[in-house]
Amino acid sequence: MAAVVATAGVAQAQDQQTLADIRQELTVLHVEVQRLKREFSTTGSPAPNLSGSSVLERVDAIEAELQRLTRQTEQLNQRVQNIVTDGTNRIGDLEFRLVELEGGDLSTLGETSTLGGDTQITAAAPVAPVAPAVTAQGELAVGEQADFDAAAQALAEGNFQAAADQFAQFDTSYPGSPLAPEANLKRGQALEGLGDTREAARAFLASFTGDSEGAFAPEALFELGAALGRLGQTDQACITLSEVGVRFPASATVSAATQEMASLGCS
Repeated sequence: MAAVVATAGVAQAQDQQTLADIRQELTVLHVEVQRLKREFSTTGSPAPNLSGSSVLERVDAIEAELQRLTRQTEQLNQRVQNIVTDGTNRIGDLEFRLVELEGGDLSTLGETSTLGGDTQITAAAPVAPVAPAVTAQGELAVGEQADFDAAAQALAEGNFQAAADQFAQFDTSYPGSPLAPEANLKRGQALEGLGDTREAARAFLASFTGDSEGAFAPEALFELGAALGRLGQTDQACITLSEVGVRFPASATVSAATQEMASLGCS
């Protein structure tokens, strides 16, 4: 949720209550999706009552059971349709408000994709599961470490423009790199050195969202909050900085975040 608040803060959010509304509505949508998932879980072995002393009585029992199941299916289908419609409308509203907050062109918004895709429920033949491709975190492409080290060296030497350019190229050349969170963090620091606080904030946000539980997440979240404060987005800065202590209470960055909050006058 901090990422949602921070994204809007980077884009000069104009209304704090709207950001809180977005957070709340995303939570509600998550709960509704979880309820939908439970609808497709069985509660036990089926035990229809199809007993009868004659063929006609059994046929009648089967017809009654089919009617009952048909009614339940229609009710469940209506519930799914209602949740999909409501969820789609909410997502469309969130998209509109986020574009509006970021100062984007509302005319470019297309039709909101239906929540869950195709809502028609049909029986499908079983498909053998496909194992997702797994990339070892320690495995790097040829030249990846060298390119990262060159950019980091430029930053250490105070050559901020070269460092920012090289880290940006690194992100393009090695998408999904295990070094990406640190690369984005350092790119943000290089952009700060150039005085481009807004783009630095975006880089810090990319670092945090790239691995929100990783080793560089506390520092990235702190740097993001501090950058928002320098951009004049005090409310969003305070919210983001407070998340450092909530998410990473054992991190050494908590002290710096607390000091930054004090300097911003956060309540």
